[in-house]
Amino acid sequence: MTSPQRIHGGPDASGVPRYDFSTNSNACGPCPIALAAVQQADATRYPDASYAALRAQLAAFHGVEVQRVLLAGSASEFIFRITAWVAQQGGRQVCLPPHSYGDYAQAAQAWGLGLTTQPEEAQLLWACEPSSPLGMAHAFWSATMRAPLVLDRAYEPLRLSGASTLTDDQLAQVWQLWTPNKALGLTGVRAAYVIAPLDAQACVAALERLGASWPVGAHGVALLQAWVQPDVQAWLTESLYVLRAWKIQQIAMLHALGWACLPSETNFFCAGPTQAPDLTRLRAAGVKLRDTTSFGLPGHVRVSVQPPAAQNALKMAWQSMTHLPQRTLTED
Repeated sequence: MTSPQRIHGGPDASGVPRYDFSTNSNACGPCPIALAAVQQADATRYPDASYAALRAQLAAFHGVEVQRVLLAGSASEFIFRITAWVAQQGGRQVCLPPHSYGDYAQAAQAWGLGLTTQPEEAQLLWACEPSSPLGMAHAFWSATMRAPLVLDRAYEPLRLSGASTLTDDQLAQVWQLWTPNKALGLTGVRAAYVIAPLDAQACVAALERLGASWPVGAHGVALLQAWVQPDVQAWLTESLYVLRAWKIQQIAMLHALGWACLPSETNFFCAGPTQAPDLTRLRAAGVKLRDTTSFGLPGHVRVSVQPPAAQNALKMAWQSMTHLPQRTLTED
């Protein structure tokens, strides 16, 4: 049996891309305060197996009871864990949005669960808001919803416009999955946490039993502890101002090349080039884009917002491939 194909952005067999538009990590990062905390983490000892101090800090940050905080090795680890739990409870189908992160479906298939787009047919529902790859509203809500809904909030800290479609009361009834490493520009540090719904203590206990000991290592603990600090949140807020300016410039550049850019509320968006891009040639030129076919959106690429130098590199590489006149951004 062949292993499932894992399609992600970032480094690949060719190494680290010089100009990487393929991941949604904060291009203003890494956050220097969080980076220093990770570098200074004491890797000579186990973390506290109960994560008591960390869970209390995360609970205070979100204004929830500490019993609602569940640690995870990464978003993907929790995706597979909660899918396993649903399968153990006799679940048969998982509801996915039309365009979504591939691990939702891979976890379902690994546990023999079918896929559906109809919420009323599923025993587990997935949503991501802002969503990937589109960076738009994704969540669906119904007061009569019985199956657990997991709301992936990986990109909420990188929201550049818009607001959540769920109220605070509605959010208190879903599983909120948080992965701050993207917002902090430290995607290599794997750590995540979940805010459980109200009155879900038994479910939290079941998911704890399914998890391995020490799901988050010392570096992940340092990252999450830094995440809740006021100076780190202040850095993040400042970075959003920069990203908004870069995004305006990047969309204007792509429009000038004839690309159709889809609406987005985040630091990434999907675009339809004027012709099918040769991603291999672009990668050889040091520029990596993320094809969105695996998200169910063929004919497009997902591009994260990058600094002007990277934007120029993409423009020059595209003009070279398509034989358009080459001009830098400053000449437009």
